[in-house]
Amino acid sequence: MRKPYDSIGCLRAVFMRELRRMCSRPIYFFCVVVAPLFSLFFFTSLLDEGLPHRLPVGVVDLDGSAQSRQVVRTLDVMDQVEVCRVYKNYADARDAMQRGEIYAFLMIPSNFANDLQGFRQPVLTYYVSYTYYVAGSLTYSSLRKLTELVSGAALRSSLSAKGVGEEQMMAQLQPIVIEAHALHNPSLNYAIYLNNTIVPGVMMLLISLMTVYAVGSEVKFNTARSWLEMSNHSILLALFSKLLPYTLAFMVIALFADYYMYGVLQYPCEGGLWPTVILTLFMVLSAQALGLLFFAAVPVLRMALSLCSLWGVVSFSICGFSFPQPAMEAPVRALSWLFPLRHYYLIYVSQTLDGNSPLYSFTNYAVLLVFMLLPLLLLVRLKRALIHTDYIP
Repeated sequence: MRKPYDSIGCLRAVFMRELRRMCSRPIYFFCVVVAPLFSLFFFTSLLDEGLPHRLPVGVVDLDGSAQSRQVVRTLDVMDQVEVCRVYKNYADARDAMQRGEIYAFLMIPSNFANDLQGFRQPVLTYYVSYTYYVAGSLTYSSLRKLTELVSGAALRSSLSAKGVGEEQMMAQLQPIVIEAHALHNPSLNYAIYLNNTIVPGVMMLLISLMTVYAVGSEVKFNTARSWLEMSNHSILLALFSKLLPYTLAFMVIALFADYYMYGVLQYPCEGGLWPTVILTLFMVLSAQALGLLFFAAVPVLRMALSLCSLWGVVSFSICGFSFPQPAMEAPVRALSWLFPLRHYYLIYVSQTLDGNSPLYSFTNYAVLLVFMLLPLLLLVRLKRALIHTDYIP
């Protein structure tokens, strides 16, 4: 048994032992290196253009006039949609949308040109599929913009025929000029919001799973007692020296992801370098603490892995980047505080996007710190489980 004061020697011995374990099986390399990097490049390449472009839509032109063909051409030149086909009737267009060939279609009624010229208010009808929310929202926005353009063009033609001047005409067409400027994301790039939450969320899930596996494998392979003996029977020293290689490895991967997104892809980073590094460190440590907490509470490898998987997957829905947290039911809003990804997301928005000082996110940093300290409450239970639990396959 090592002397109690030889903590540095114990730390070094367990650290090197864990490095040998990490190099002994491919699962470590896959979970620590391959999976995080794959998720980083996959999601950033999937949304490399920021927004979907040239979404296929259809048109049902029952008029066939020059004015209706002009409407079709106007729709086709819009950036986010593309007229892939003109259908003969409503039934054909509906079947195509149900088969997933188009996301929406515009229906131009018969006598459209005559009604337009006679000021009889022809009705343009568009049908949108919200099976895919983003595609449905973008096609709906484009079709609505088209109808406003057609309406404005008709009114302008009418006013011009009455001899109204350009200034008076524009005053009637647009009495109030609205200038909209998107703060911190002027290009309305979906990737800036999604990738900066999805990629860290996947990493946090992998970190917590890897923490559970690293500690639980000691029980699975009946090496927990020798691990504790090598650590002088100090559970704190044993966990610190065992998890330190994973902390360093995941920090390197996470910092590379920050460099790739903020340096290479030029995502906005108003908070600066060191606040981003500190946020990344809190992300890694809170995810490790969550995995350790689950295994300490339920010292069965497969059960702890299942709990981590469930918690990690639910965090994507409850953290608030896909659905606003204030719009959730009150119990769900309260439950969202129990997910580290929620606090990471709030810090990212306040600090990285808005450029606020870390003091504005003090509460969220404090909650992440509480997550890091929670496993300390169950260390005695964890040590007892490591000593007395025999693995049952």
